[in-house]
Amino acid sequence: MIDTKRQEARALLPCWRAQNTTEETRQLHIVIMGCGRVGSALALSMEDLGHSVAVVDQDPNAFRRLGTGFAGRRVTGTGFDRDTLIESGIEDAGAFAAVSSGDNSNILAARVARETFGVENVVARIYDPRRAEIYQRLGIPTVATVRWTADQMLRRLLPAGAEEHWRDPSGTVVLAEVHLSPAWVGHRVSRLEEAAGVRIAALTRLGHGMLPSNDTVLQEGDLAHVALTADDLPKVEGIFAKGPEH
Repeated sequence: MIDTKRQEARALLPCWRAQNTTEETRQLHIVIMGCGRVGSALALSMEDLGHSVAVVDQDPNAFRRLGTGFAGRRVTGTGFDRDTLIESGIEDAGAFAAVSSGDNSNILAARVARETFGVENVVARIYDPRRAEIYQRLGIPTVATVRWTADQMLRRLLPAGAEEHWRDPSGTVVLAEVHLSPAWVGHRVSRLEEAAGVRIAALTRLGHGMLPSNDTVLQEGDLAHVALTADDLPKVEGIFAKGPEH
């Protein structure tokens, strides 16, 4: 009998995989706080991608959403409790997602994962978009829109590749969000444009869009929206991902 929970989660994967085919994704241990609809779908999707997963929730009944085929850890407890996180394997985790139903719990857990355990890729789901910018200033990437939550969680936990926003009718010109390596932070937009041979049409910084100038300095958390030709997309993804030293 087909596991319907896993079948539903797999619907998330084709789009993400299509955007991340330039290089093989390294395997991670991922901890997810919250086993609601988003958390369970995210956990099953991550497991299907070959990652080890631990899910933390205060309600043991919530783990039913994972179905019978889930092979990862189910940890009952509070997602910002140190002992609970250690039980989930946070000390070996490469990514942490806080997707419970409480904004305060999510941001607290995300900060503990980042600041106490040094997890590299951390993201928190925030229901109130007006508060998202405040949390962004604390250095925690947030996802505030419900419709794109699961897809955007995947992109932030396993950053790679590009996501197309628009393509002209001929299919030649593309506007895409291209993942930016932290190695570019502190460098001017003009240096990145010169290295990749593209135009950075806009940046999203702290939740707000901006039109960069040649002297704009790239900051941590910036999302780069790039105008380029479709044929150049694989090359540009590689340049953005490697950093200026390469």
